[in-house]
Amino acid sequence: MDWIQQLQSANWHQVTGCVLEAYGLGCFATGYYLIRARTGKDLRTMESGSLGARNAGRVLGKAGFVITLLGDFGKGALAVWIAREWTGDNRLAMLALLAAVFGHIWPAQLRFHGGKGVATSLGALLVFDYRVALMFPVLFLAGFVFLRKSLLPAMFAFACLPMAAWYFKCDNFTVTSLALLLAMILFAHRKNLTEEFAMLAARRTAATKPEQPKL
Repeated sequence: MDWIQQLQSANWHQVTGCVLEAYGLGCFATGYYLIRARTGKDLRTMESGSLGARNAGRVLGKAGFVITLLGDFGKGALAVWIAREWTGDNRLAMLALLAAVFGHIWPAQLRFHGGKGVATSLGALLVFDYRVALMFPVLFLAGFVFLRKSLLPAMFAFACLPMAAWYFKCDNFTVTSLALLLAMILFAHRKNLTEEFAMLAARRTAATKPEQPKL
């Protein structure tokens, strides 16, 4: 089979190198080190506990949000760029993408307590295949106009990325890898999604509950 032949012919030195460099970059939690440098505190113990841009913004304001967003976006882009420049292999670039996001969500030096992976994913995707990456804001904005919320449209946009890759005739490895990326992002947002669906269910129940007759 083709995939067995590909495994047998793989340069495992390059595979290991790409995964390790990308995971190491992913582990550099911009928000955590920014808050440490500015306040001496641990972002994991503040506000929502996430190491992402939104939580950094709650602590340091707009500057914290922007710096963390750019840092997380940039490390994903850098991980894929290094893998592609070093190997010239899109499969290894995709492995680097997954490893960088994995490192962001589960950084070893921070006891595997990281961020949610959205900015890192988008930075990596933009370098890997800009066509697929640009589908995210289009799908997100469409969902946002309809729901006026950010979480569910973002998850919907991620869910559509494997189909977008298939539409752009990407290979099966890329489509499958994007499905794995989606699984990681959904898992990282599991608590947020549970809370969001609970709120929606409560609002729906309140809207359909018949009014009590006045005495």
